Amino acid sequence: MSERGIRIGTRSSRLAMWQTEWVAAKLRRLHPGVEIEVVPIRTLGDRDRSTSLAAMGRVGVFTKEIEDALLDGRCDVAVHSYKDLATSLPDGLVLGAVPVRADPRDALASRSGLGLDDLEPGGLVGTSSPRRRALILHRRPDLRVADLRGNLPTRLRAAGIALDEGRDPEGEPLDAVVVALAGLERLGLTEHATEILEADSFPPAPAQGALAVEIRADDHRTAGIVSALDHGPTRWATAAERAFLIAMEGGCHLPLGALAETDGDRGRLDGAVIDPDGTSAVRGSASGRDPAEVGRSLAEELLGRGAAELLCRASGDGKGDGP
Repeated sequence: MSERGIRIGTRSSRLAMWQTEWVAAKLRRLHPGVEIEVVPIRTLGDRDRSTSLAAMGRVGVFTKEIEDALLDGRCDVAVHSYKDLATSLPDGLVLGAVPVRADPRDALASRSGLGLDDLEPGGLVGTSSPRRRALILHRRPDLRVADLRGNLPTRLRAAGIALDEGRDPEGEPLDAVVVALAGLERLGLTEHATEILEADSFPPAPAQGALAVEIRADDHRTAGIVSALDHGPTRWATAAERAFLIAMEGGCHLPLGALAETDGDRGRLDGAVIDPDGTSAVRGSASGRDPAEVGRSLAEELLGRGAAELLCRASGDGKGDGP
C-alpha cells in the first residue's frame, strides 16, 4: 500500500465490481484524502464456469484467490458477497466492516411473467443452489429444477429474458430462474423479477444481501478507515445467521435458510432446514441479545427436531448458493 492509498481486491464479475465500487465510493466520501484503487482478481469460480460447484469440491471458489492477495499484500481490503465467505476466515484476516444490508430475499424471474405458484406443471426452473432447489420443490413438487451456473445476466438469459448482451444457452429452455433480489437491485434489473419470494416461506441463505469487508488483522490503519462502513444491525443479524450455519457444521451448500432482525439490544432469528427433494422442512426461531448464542440455540433446536437427518441426506450435494 502506498503512503496514502488503499487497494480493494474483488472478483471481476459485473455484480462484484458494482459492490466494490459502492464500497469504494463510500470510502472516498468518508476519506477524501485517501486514494482508493479497485483491483479485479479472477477466482477459480470465475475461471471455470462449466464445472459444477459440487465437482470443484472446495470451499472458497469465489474468495480464496482474493484472500491470498490480501494476505500477501497485493491488496489491503477485500469486498465479498458475505454468503460466499467460508464459515471461518483464514488466519490473519478479520472482518473490518459489514455495511448496511440490501434486501435479503430471493426473486423469481420467468419468461412468461408468471409467479412460482402459477408456472405450468413440469416447468423447468434454474438454480445452482441446493437451498433454492429444495424450497422450489417443497412449494411446487411438480416442477423440475435444473443446475444453472453463470453470472446474473447469464442466468436471466438462460430463462429467455432478453438483455442487451449474449444469447440463450443451447438445450431445453428454462421457464424461470431463482436469484438473489439484491443482485437484481444492484445491477438495475429488478424489472425482470416476476415474484419476490417472501422470507417466511422461502428463507434466504445466511448473510444473503450483505457485503463483507475483509482486512488483515494487523493492519490497524486500514481498520480505522473502513470501520465507518460498519452497520451494527446488519453485523448482528449476519452474525446470528452465520452462527446458525456454523452450528449446522456446514457451508453454503446446505439446504438451509436463515434471516435475523434486531429490535433494540435484542434480535430474532428465523431458520429452516429443508429436505433436498423438498418433501419436508423443519422450521423454528430463537431470540436473545448475543447473536452467536441465538444462532447456536436455533441450530440445536432444529437438529433435535429432525434437521440432522435432512442434512445427512444433503451431505453429498455440495452445490454452492449462487447470487
